[in-house]
Amino acid sequence: MICVGGTFEHLHAGHRKLLETAFSIGGKVYIGLSTDEFASKGRERDVLPYEVRRKNLMKYLESMGYEDYDIEPLDDRVGRCLEKECSELVVSEETEAVASEINRTRSALGLPQMRVHVVPYVLADDFRPISSTRIHAGEIDEDGRLKRPLKVAVGSVNPNKVEAVRSVLSEFYDDVVVQGIGVDPGVPEQPFNEDTVKGAMNRARKALKGWEDADLGVGIEAGLVLERTTGRYYDVQYCAIMDRTGWVTVGHGPGFYYPKKVMSRVSEGISIGDAMKVAYGEGDIGYRQGAIGFLTKGHYDRKRLSENAVMMAFVPRIKKEDYREEV
Repeated sequence: MICVGGTFEHLHAGHRKLLETAFSIGGKVYIGLSTDEFASKGRERDVLPYEVRRKNLMKYLESMGYEDYDIEPLDDRVGRCLEKECSELVVSEETEAVASEINRTRSALGLPQMRVHVVPYVLADDFRPISSTRIHAGEIDEDGRLKRPLKVAVGSVNPNKVEAVRSVLSEFYDDVVVQGIGVDPGVPEQPFNEDTVKGAMNRARKALKGWEDADLGVGIEAGLVLERTTGRYYDVQYCAIMDRTGWVTVGHGPGFYYPKKVMSRVSEGISIGDAMKVAYGEGDIGYRQGAIGFLTKGHYDRKRLSENAVMMAFVPRIKKEDYREEV
């Protein structure tokens, strides 16, 4: 017998994934539905009554064509899991520890271990787990869609970076609030190689820490990355995106290399910005079109470079259900 339990309030996408997993195993499914008293423990709010939740659960199961199951009241964390015929246990990430506790108890009683199936959290559009509490609070709907703006902290006050983040995320969200926060990236003024990625990640982490209401922290760092085949250093923008679960996704944009009269100055220990100023008399280009804008005579600019990097870092978040195992 396959065992699965829960409060099953609102029957959100996480609940549906849990039930889908249980029924996919094959065999009779025992569904423990938390009683009102058990469901209320540790909560600061009331949950829907047992009979309402049971009716909604049955309606969903019938709509999916599931047939071989029993729904019974669950008034503790174990339910029927200490019965000999129970062989499979389906739990969420949140209740994985309970499964270990149940198997320890079964071993002490001389019962065989249950095979445990851990269902990963289903993430909402802000990359936090979907939960009935969040649905009840009006933050998200049952499918994890946000009912408020996505809040994004960018680890820079450079308008090119801030606007690049706003531009990319506006393609995926109807309502986005983006705020630039000045942070120390913790890398040299002119990063090389791995310091470029490190700088982006530090910016993302510090930005998220700097705005406690933010859902995402985004860091963008440009650096010189050695391409060993050509032996040249390419200017590459890296982007790191961090969410409140600690998941970090990284991507980078295209790269280009500088003329010798610029790189010779960099080799003397000064930054690209200062080297461009010495070579061409162009100052503060990082806050305007960027070196790429100057070198392409305005056909490409730094904001576009940053947008490319942000989009590449966001790729795993577009298909988060396929990349979720990284968390």
